[in-house]
Amino acid sequence: MDAALLRVPVFPLAGALLFPRAQLPLHIFEPRYRAMIRDALASDRLIAMIQPKDEDEPPGLFEVGCLGRIGACDELEDGRFNIVLEGLSRFRIAREAEVDTLYRQIDADRSGFDEDEDCVLSMVQRAEVEREARRYADALGYMVEWDSVSRLDDELLVNGIAQIAPLDVGSKQALLEATDLVDRADLLVQFMQFQRMAPGGADGPETLQ
Repeated sequence: MDAALLRVPVFPLAGALLFPRAQLPLHIFEPRYRAMIRDALASDRLIAMIQPKDEDEPPGLFEVGCLGRIGACDELEDGRFNIVLEGLSRFRIAREAEVDTLYRQIDADRSGFDEDEDCVLSMVQRAEVEREARRYADALGYMVEWDSVSRLDDELLVNGIAQIAPLDVGSKQALLEATDLVDRADLLVQFMQFQRMAPGGADGPETLQ
C-alpha cells in the first residue's frame, strides 16, 4: 500500500457529517459495526465517516469523508456502544480494500484539503448565517438558545448547523466538500433558504440532490 495512504475502517451513514475539530456522538448497535469499534479500540481508534450514495447493499460511497478518532466510549452490557468521534481530517477514497472483516475498509488519501484552523467569516457573513439560522429554526419549530449560539466561534457555528440541519444527503455532502469555512457558510445559507422557501416549508420534500 502507498505510504501516503491510511487504511481505516469505514462507517457509511447517511446524514451524519463529521468535520475536523468537531465531535459526532454515535450509537453503535449493528454486529458488524460493534466489531469495527472493538477492532478500532484495540488499535489506533480511527474510523472513517462517509455518506452512502444509495440504498444498495453494500451501498456506493461518496468519495470524500472525514477521519475521526474515538474519544469517549461507553460499552453497554448487551455489546452496543455509545461513542464520540473527534474529527481529524477530511479524506478522499483512493480505493476500497479487499478484506475479510465484517465491515468495509478503505485506503484514505488525506492530501489536498484546506483544514485551516484560522479561517474566519466576515462580520457581514457571520450575521447572515445567524439570521438565516434563526429563520430556518423558526420554520422547523426548533427551540434554540440563541445567546449560546451567538457565543460560538465561526467554525463551531457553521459546522454545527451543517451537522444537525435536516438537509438531504447531497446537500450535506456539498457542505463537507466545501473548500473552506467561507464557502461552506455561503452554501449553508443557500441551502437553508432553499429548504425554508420550498413547497411544504423547511420540512417539505424538496431536496437539492
